[in-house]
Amino acid sequence: MPTPYQTPIGSFTRKSTFFWAAVGATVGLANLWQFPYLASRHGGGLFVLIYLACLLLVTLPLMVTEASFGRYSRHGIVLAMDGFVRSAQVSRLWMLAGRLSILAAFLVLSFTAVFGAVALAYMFFGAFGRFTDAGTVGAAEILTGLVADPKQYRIFMGWHAVFLGLVVWVSVRGVVNGVERTLRVVVPAALLLMIALFSLAIWKGGLAGSIHQMLEMHPDDVTIDSVKAALFHAFFTLGLGMGVWSVFGAYTAPRTQLKRSILAAVLMDTLVGIMAGMMIFSVATGANRLDGEHGFGLLFISMPVALAQLPGSQFILTAVFLLVVLIVWTTSICLLEPVVGWFREWTGSPRGWSAFVVGLAAWFVGLASLLSFNVWSQERLAGATVFRWLELITGGLLIPVVAVLICVFTGWCLTRSLSHRILGKTPGLFAGIWYWVMRLVLPAVVAYIGILYTSFSLNSLCIDGNSAMWCQQDLPVVENSEPAAMDPGDEGMAVENQSDALAEQPGSNSDAATPLAPSANQGARDEEAVDELKDGENAPKQEDILYHSV
Repeated sequence: MPTPYQTPIGSFTRKSTFFWAAVGATVGLANLWQFPYLASRHGGGLFVLIYLACLLLVTLPLMVTEASFGRYSRHGIVLAMDGFVRSAQVSRLWMLAGRLSILAAFLVLSFTAVFGAVALAYMFFGAFGRFTDAGTVGAAEILTGLVADPKQYRIFMGWHAVFLGLVVWVSVRGVVNGVERTLRVVVPAALLLMIALFSLAIWKGGLAGSIHQMLEMHPDDVTIDSVKAALFHAFFTLGLGMGVWSVFGAYTAPRTQLKRSILAAVLMDTLVGIMAGMMIFSVATGANRLDGEHGFGLLFISMPVALAQLPGSQFILTAVFLLVVLIVWTTSICLLEPVVGWFREWTGSPRGWSAFVVGLAAWFVGLASLLSFNVWSQERLAGATVFRWLELITGGLLIPVVAVLICVFTGWCLTRSLSHRILGKTPGLFAGIWYWVMRLVLPAVVAYIGILYTSFSLNSLCIDGNSAMWCQQDLPVVENSEPAAMDPGDEGMAVENQSDALAEQPGSNSDAATPLAPSANQGARDEEAVDELKDGENAPKQEDILYHSV
């Protein structure tokens, strides 16, 4: 029987599986409810170019490092760090990087599954015509009834259990029969479904408006906040700092082109965001324009209302929310893997038992987030619900701290020869850039992201007369200009998790959280909905979703 820390972690059987797993890990709700908004607000095609620059020059080196750790050690992030700490003969406190990353993945999984539950329910709502002739108020009532009604929370718990059960079922089947086969089928299927919906949107709506919003260059809209928004989005939406890339690196089949696969996955992630934006702006015309909308309000209220006006709306809505379910499902599968891998290596437990225990724990912890929207909505600590604190801790503390520790450890504790062996066969120019970015650039950039995210999130809790200690302090104020780092929005990524809180303000997951200032069009509709809704104030709002959520 395998002993703790000696359990084989498993391996993919095909070289291309790593690419599909990487796409599943990077493509999340932020591609649907955050990226289009950011691009439309920050220069269209110019924002896309800035975002790609942030990906390639800042976040890509960290992604490559985490994946290389796993491939070199053939272990998850915890045992990988253990081995490198021993080789470098440095303090074992560096092991915190691995352990905190597992904690971050577990917490993000717990509330990402809540988003998945909403998407799963909406898929059936669309199929049964719940949104037909609903209007904005009716759509808001549907969301409130599912998520925020204290009398109906058991139904929400049921959707949550079903969704998480689907995630655990994949993991229980093993690395090859479960994770590998599912990702190789579901991720391409989701991309094909997106292409079909994209074609339908272009046919029904038109290219002109979507090209103007997403691809045309608007230099007058580009500011320093645009760069911050691109940087935050690039960092919080790619699954960094949670052990995902390390465990998939450990699973890689022999002769897998690791760095090329990561680059291809990053480009695919950007392409998906562009396609999502073009779909949204193609169907959002006339009275159903979605200018300035993102997050929960866009995905679960405004989009159903806009799509319900199209012929065959039940079929279209079902397909749209099936796509959302597939995206959150693959994201959750990827978040579960590093935790299950660590649990197996730590305890020596069988795969099925490990997946069941971790999944049960994630369901239990996820209930805290779920109940924060309904029966516990008035239970707040320093002005925030449990869900908000989980998001803030993961997005503002755990994920940035893990990323900084990995960067500093790689750049300053490992010898240059060992770090290059871990990186693997690489052109000299890339290896040199990677080494100095990890050594000097990334620690400062990620620390800046974490500090700004945290300060903005804490400052946002001081609204409505909150008497928390920090509300008396002069925290850095993020003006409601635009994302200096985030956009108001995914209180979590996620996440990914999930993300949207920071688009309008510099500081913020996931999946960062910056309460958005509603646009004029959105404001009129929101006011009407709020006036008519019972308990509507408890439903998820854009400011409830931090950047990295999913």
